[in-house]
Amino acid sequence: MDYIANTISNLAGQSAFVNMTPGNVIMILVACVFLYLAIVKGFEPLLLVPIAFGMLLVNIYPDIMAEGGLLNYFFKLDEWAILPCLIFMGVGAMTDFGPLIANPKSFLLGAAAQFGIFSAYFGAIAFGFNEKAAAAISIIGGADGPTSIFLANKLSQQSLLGPIAVAAYSYMSLVPIIQPPIMKALTTQKERKIKMEQLRPVTKLERILFPIVVTIVVTCILPTTAPLIGMLMLGNLFRECGVVRQLQETASNALMYIVVIMLGTSVGATTSAEAFLNVTTIKIVILGLVAFAFGTAAGCLVGKLMCVLSGYKINPLIGSAGVSAVPMAARVSQKVGAQEDPSNFLLMHAMGPNVAGVIGTAVVAGTFMAIFGVK
Repeated sequence: MDYIANTISNLAGQSAFVNMTPGNVIMILVACVFLYLAIVKGFEPLLLVPIAFGMLLVNIYPDIMAEGGLLNYFFKLDEWAILPCLIFMGVGAMTDFGPLIANPKSFLLGAAAQFGIFSAYFGAIAFGFNEKAAAAISIIGGADGPTSIFLANKLSQQSLLGPIAVAAYSYMSLVPIIQPPIMKALTTQKERKIKMEQLRPVTKLERILFPIVVTIVVTCILPTTAPLIGMLMLGNLFRECGVVRQLQETASNALMYIVVIMLGTSVGATTSAEAFLNVTTIKIVILGLVAFAFGTAAGCLVGKLMCVLSGYKINPLIGSAGVSAVPMAARVSQKVGAQEDPSNFLLMHAMGPNVAGVIGTAVVAGTFMAIFGVK
């Protein structure tokens, strides 16, 4: 009988219920909400499903993120900036840079959307964060998860990495909810109905030269951007050069999805109740939302200015795509424009600012690193 009693006692003692706190229960519920949004509502499931599942696991079995735990090994690849850079290579291999090459003015819209980053930077300082922490937090405003992880590690802000990464990826996933109200509030129905002229054809030579030239110019000015910009442009060169189809397919498919699984689950696993449910995290989440809203608004407002200057030939909705969420933000521009006029096709026009936003966010991250003397 003693043996049976001890066995039952040991089994009960090993149960997750014994050490589960109210905070763990809250985080499990949050994970379930994220899974619902991803699976039922279709909000970027490739991101939200692994993030939510990592969140679920760590709040049931914390040791999975402890030294020697499975997801801790995944997280080491985040800390070493390996996974964020591989994500950038995959994005480059998947993305057509043609709209940006055809319409270089899109760079202005991508630059305008970076206003959200700087608003978050000064907001974070006002909230009491030091300058390096404020810089790491501010990248959330670009809606760029890999860059947020990359910069937080480079600036030695590992204690904030979990909330920063989850906030950045959550806002990337929630682009279809956050952006449309802002876009509609800042544009008129007439502006949203504007049909843009078809983009000029881009030659193969232009497509090949673009990633090479951008890499040379940007990394010579800001060498600290080399890991992100270099991998982004390498992936795009795989796509456009036409002689390494196997590398392009691997970078944009198998490798990309493997990296998303490891990065998503490890990011989600940083959200243990003890690490996530605190005042600092609440501040980061608020700052991220405000920054993302400011970035969207700035893109739309510069889009309105360009609309007027062009004689109402530019639809200001494409300005909201200047944040780095590729291609979600461009799809939202298309969706909002199509709601006013189903025959309006803005997706390719919006991809220009969207790609410019990715480059812009990486440049801002490199600028922060240069300012703080980090290599």
